[in-house]
Amino acid sequence: MSTLHPIIAVTGSSGAGTTSVSKTFGQVFRRERINAAFVEGDAFHRFDRKEMAERIAAEATEGNHQFSHFGPEANLFDELEGFFRDYSATGTGKMRTYLHDEDEAASHGQPPGTFTPWEEVPPGTDLLFYEGLHGAVATETVDVAQHPDLLIGVVPVINLEWIQKIHRDKATRGYSAEAVTDTILRRMPDYLRYICPQFTRTHINFQRVPVVDTSNPFIARFIPTLEESFLVIRFRDPRGIDFPYLLSMLPDSFMSRANTIVCPGGKMDLAMQLIFTPMIWRLIEERGRALGRVPKA
Repeated sequence: MSTLHPIIAVTGSSGAGTTSVSKTFGQVFRRERINAAFVEGDAFHRFDRKEMAERIAAEATEGNHQFSHFGPEANLFDELEGFFRDYSATGTGKMRTYLHDEDEAASHGQPPGTFTPWEEVPPGTDLLFYEGLHGAVATETVDVAQHPDLLIGVVPVINLEWIQKIHRDKATRGYSAEAVTDTILRRMPDYLRYICPQFTRTHINFQRVPVVDTSNPFIARFIPTLEESFLVIRFRDPRGIDFPYLLSMLPDSFMSRANTIVCPGGKMDLAMQLIFTPMIWRLIEERGRALGRVPKA
């Protein structure tokens, strides 16, 4: 953690909705004129798309049918922790971009599914914003979770997560339902070992719970909408959270536990704006004081 160079990390598995959360943060950063460095967790995969496909096939030949993007063998956990550590200490560090599709790749003159070269974080950023799979990962040798100043988990119930992934991968990547199902099954052991434990380390979790039938996600024709869901917001440490204010600003919300608010899913963006804006202000004000820009209270 760092006063001068704070880090915000949003973590969640593939298809969980972390990208939507990132857009909300982007709105806050623009409105508050905060210069944030953005990095995606995909940039710290070990293999590009072609290499990963080859490695999965090779592992399967050896009898390993559980090799996945969720586990340490397919990721650069050491480099991710080092990047967070360097940014936290100096405001710099090595980052790159994973080019997901033709549009992203065209501007770099590279094929989709490849990485851009490593380069330094642009100078003068106010904070680092990470969105990906492993923002709170910890193993016997690596502890990424110790570095972010604000850790957010995005955790839809598992059937909803699968529905979102199936629909996204079929629509944007051309995968068959069978191929996506195989990926879900292959990832499950690493999901249990490396994804789920992260949500005990996050400061805030947002979990979307649909109120329509999702009992068989593999035949669902539609993704449940936000309006067909409740949003469960859990604060690891509720001290300093103005729950009466949040309840007054989020109609039809209620407290289900002393550290948990439940609100209509359609209020997700508003809830995030209300919760995160003062937290971001606090990080920036503390940074300003450390730099001598803000008078001490």
